[in-house]
Amino acid sequence: MKFIGREAELKQLRTFKKKKTASFIVIRGRRRIGKSRLVEEFAKDFPKSYIFSGLPPQKEVTEAIQRQEFITQMQQQQIPRFGSDSWSDLFFDLAKYCSSGPVLIALDEITWMGSKDPAFLGKLKNAWDLHFKKNSELVLVISGSDSGWIEKNILSSTGFVGRISYRLKLEELPLAACRQFFLPTASDYEVFKVLSVTGGIPRYLEEIQPELTPEKNICDLCFDEGGLLFNEFNQIFSTLFSDRVNTYTNILLSLVNGSKSIKEIALFLQRSPGGDLSQDLDNLIQSGFVQRIRKWQLIDPKKGELYHYRISDNYTRFYLKFVSPIHEQIKQARLIEPPPGWHSILGLQFESLVVQHHKELIHLLNIPFNEIIASGPYFQNKTTKHDACQIDHLVQTKYDSLYLCEIKFSKKELGVEVIAEVMEKEKKLARPKGMSIRPVLVHVNGVTDALLYSQYFAHVINFSDLLIPPT
Repeated sequence: MKFIGREAELKQLRTFKKKKTASFIVIRGRRRIGKSRLVEEFAKDFPKSYIFSGLPPQKEVTEAIQRQEFITQMQQQQIPRFGSDSWSDLFFDLAKYCSSGPVLIALDEITWMGSKDPAFLGKLKNAWDLHFKKNSELVLVISGSDSGWIEKNILSSTGFVGRISYRLKLEELPLAACRQFFLPTASDYEVFKVLSVTGGIPRYLEEIQPELTPEKNICDLCFDEGGLLFNEFNQIFSTLFSDRVNTYTNILLSLVNGSKSIKEIALFLQRSPGGDLSQDLDNLIQSGFVQRIRKWQLIDPKKGELYHYRISDNYTRFYLKFVSPIHEQIKQARLIEPPPGWHSILGLQFESLVVQHHKELIHLLNIPFNEIIASGPYFQNKTTKHDACQIDHLVQTKYDSLYLCEIKFSKKELGVEVIAEVMEKEKKLARPKGMSIRPVLVHVNGVTDALLYSQYFAHVINFSDLLIPPT
């Protein structure tokens, strides 16, 4: 498969090959986001590269088995061993073999490799200090899917302070890159229907068969017992969250129809909105499945202590809403078309997809990022002075301009009726005097001439615009 869509990240990594001192790089991100593939592509720049990967966590996989697997991978890559089977000696042997010249060492899924040995990270830190960094042309990359573990044990650990050269968190592929997985002749609406399920997750997009219809691709992936996305959710969550899978799944179920505050989530779950729930949400955020949205005040954007939470991953939402409820039925007989009503989620999926790729939206609006003081979905509570109001995406600039973005899905062209909906939101939005509003419409299946002639919207953005690489 052609390497697609990580040009900026790869360019950044390549700068460390030019350094005159050793580099320690940490890469994290949701599973299937392309961490391993990025490292493999980076490794092509080195005359010597050695990549190791931990075993997926299972009850039977002990710390000793993880070490034995590391030894096996050393032998497969013809790295000689001289010491014992301890991590200290294994790292020393590896460092000795890589003591000169440009070389890349990658420890992939380090959270699996070292989570069962409390001394693992300490020994890795010592190996870096005493051995690895003595080769000024060496680059050590560690990566993992459990971003919460990496944040707590490496990025926020005093043991690694001052040692990490670069921290890279991989996000979904840009929409323009996602477009490359489809036939050039495929309509943008067809592309959207697939992305409404896969999002910008490269591993899922690699499974797309471009010659098939979106519906056929979705059925093959999600509604066939052998499809990649049929058991994907359970596999990911059992790996990440072990015996707390049900706890995290229930949190996501509370958000499957839209964003909620922590109090609303607690009410849904009949849990306390205290520290445990907050920590669970943080873990879901770190793992790439949930986004925390700060509620800011237009009069003082720096204020905003309350948050809403939303599922940020399109596949997760689609699975919980349409695959999980009929999981057992699909085992009996695969579906030849998506279940009735699946189109009903496309509006929410379209909004989520655009919000997830808001940087591309802001680029199209030609707003310099240094002018933005707040950006994101906006929630206004009802008070005695104004009504409640919810805006799909709002951008506030330091020049007292508000870009009110309406992200609207429709199977047909949008007409002037959408203007009344946006005007109602504009009317409800409580804002300081002198603050201007520029309405923005983001659509997927076109708009009528009457809507364009109305000149109500400052910007009318087609989903196809988001699929074009920025210039």
